[in-house]
Amino acid sequence: MSSRIQPTAQVDETATIGDGTTIWDLAQVREDARLGSGCIVGRGAYVGPGVRIGDNVKLQNYALVYEPAVLEDGVFVGPAAVFTNDYFPRSVDPEGKLKRGGDWEAVAVVVAEGASVGARSVCVAPVRIGRWALVAAGAVVTRDVPDFALVAGVPARRIGWVGRAGVRLTEREGEPGVWECPETGALYDEKDTQLVERA
Repeated sequence: MSSRIQPTAQVDETATIGDGTTIWDLAQVREDARLGSGCIVGRGAYVGPGVRIGDNVKLQNYALVYEPAVLEDGVFVGPAAVFTNDYFPRSVDPEGKLKRGGDWEAVAVVVAEGASVGARSVCVAPVRIGRWALVAAGAVVTRDVPDFALVAGVPARRIGWVGRAGVRLTEREGEPGVWECPETGALYDEKDTQLVERA
């Protein structure tokens, strides 16, 4: 199996593209980026230099993933989502000179296994999106998101929990702190504002 790259996509020769990965029209993958196997990079998406992307990751159309972002296996990034990389962005330094790559320190957005980041959301680095978390469309994430958390709003705040299926969990009647997935039946325990999946 090999990768599939559309003729209008720009993929730097130093980028590593895994087997079965598809890169669609007008997407750009910069130097030293590494994409795992089975990924989909949508039309017009951008993957910055040195970005690390795991297996089976989907970047929808016009998603912007700036370096040094890390996306673990199974991550979903919705259309036009943006991962920033400069906590104090400026075009020029205090003397008015144009800033270049070495004039600032890039900081990362890290998205853990299975998490989903909704359409047109913005993740302001440095920030970590936890395992299997779900960021609602249009949210602005300015602080770390716990595993399995459902966050929404500007700035994003936790409004619930989700399981691996992405469905909002419901608290079991008569069992405070025990959450259940209505789709899979999987159980989760809430302890100290964290959710732990039962084995």
